[in-house]
Amino acid sequence: MSESENFIKKGTTLFTAKPFAYVLYSKYRNERCDYCFKSGKLFRCSVCKCIYYCNQSCQQMSWTIHSKECASLKRFSSKVIPDVARLMARIIIKLNQGGGEEIGYYSKTKYRKFKDLMSHYSDIKKDEKKMEHFVCVCGVLYEFLGDMSIPNSAELMGIYGRIYINSFNISDLDMNNIGAGIYLGPSILDHSCKPNAVATFEGTTIIIRTTEDLPCLDLSQIRISYIDVIKTTKDRREELQSSYYFWCNCKKCEESEPMVEAAACPNKFCTYPCSLDADMCENCNTKFPENFKETFYEISDLTAYHLQNMKNIAYLDVSTMCLKKQEGVLHPLNIQHVQTLQSAFDSSLTLQHWEEAESYAKRLINGYLTYYGEFHPSTGILYLSIGKLQVYLKKLKQAIETLRKASAILTITHGEQHTVIEHNLKPLLYQATVEEFNES
Repeated sequence: MSESENFIKKGTTLFTAKPFAYVLYSKYRNERCDYCFKSGKLFRCSVCKCIYYCNQSCQQMSWTIHSKECASLKRFSSKVIPDVARLMARIIIKLNQGGGEEIGYYSKTKYRKFKDLMSHYSDIKKDEKKMEHFVCVCGVLYEFLGDMSIPNSAELMGIYGRIYINSFNISDLDMNNIGAGIYLGPSILDHSCKPNAVATFEGTTIIIRTTEDLPCLDLSQIRISYIDVIKTTKDRREELQSSYYFWCNCKKCEESEPMVEAAACPNKFCTYPCSLDADMCENCNTKFPENFKETFYEISDLTAYHLQNMKNIAYLDVSTMCLKKQEGVLHPLNIQHVQTLQSAFDSSLTLQHWEEAESYAKRLINGYLTYYGEFHPSTGILYLSIGKLQVYLKKLKQAIETLRKASAILTITHGEQHTVIEHNLKPLLYQATVEEFNES
């Protein structure tokens, strides 16, 4: 077979898999079906009154697992059950039903069972924070499962480790993480901070697609990203070491990233990313003002403090205050500036400040292209969000152009038949085209 026949085009689907076990995050429990994760009209399980379904079919499909947890959920209705404890419970229920023999193929002949997944047992045993968390989770688990057959402590730690090392965040159409799942076949894939494949979801089904042209299909060379890569190399490596117990030596981590902590050139007409190790801009030779370094570090520390506090909820006033202070000090592609723009965009959407949201989103584009790359789900969804805002704001010509850019990306990352394209993007593009035609 010739080399060209082995060629893999970007946008090729490598995996489509159902989860071995999964859980909807508790914060979405009243908003989404516990089985298929769809939102809309829901009805509650009449027994536990904790779980919601979109129809009887979903309830019946989930009954194999839910029938074993239903009474426990009813008993715990007034208590908070950690999501990881619920996922562990579901895995235990499934293993007790013979689920340990379930296989997930990652090639025509090779497959994985749950026991084949890495648990990093010895690493977790040495990790004080993880061990403390594991003990707390087990305390909840013993009470939650009651008289059910529960594995011994070593096996429980193996399950706990397999969840933390192998689980995927299940995201919705807007790339919000709404659940977690274990996928046997796709768990074979390794990490890179500059991946050549991405994971997207259709409900709870995972889809892995290539984002680069590849000379051949070699799974040992396929990389996805385990974390959000809009971080400094130091922060990415620390997160990967802490969560997955490896030191990342990918190409992106090994190369210098001058943009990440760059300062703005004092000359407002120069866009060169400046290093604080120099006394002047290397591009236009403009000297930094006196005490510029002190100002830079002060604003950087202030930004880091507020970004940390806004991890769960973004505040528009805080974000705009940080952005104002960063102006002329942090380069537009400085990672903190990009993260602050993201917070400003998110909070603008929450407050329904549509003009501001569009403005911040457009300023985010270069950051996304720099750190995620063009063919990344987050980049495509950002363009889609901008297009949606522009349709609402009656900026129809701009909307059509933006939505076409979104289509070019999402066709690669999600596929032409994905719900995000069929039910979100195409109707928006049609609406914008018809309205623009009627106005012309």
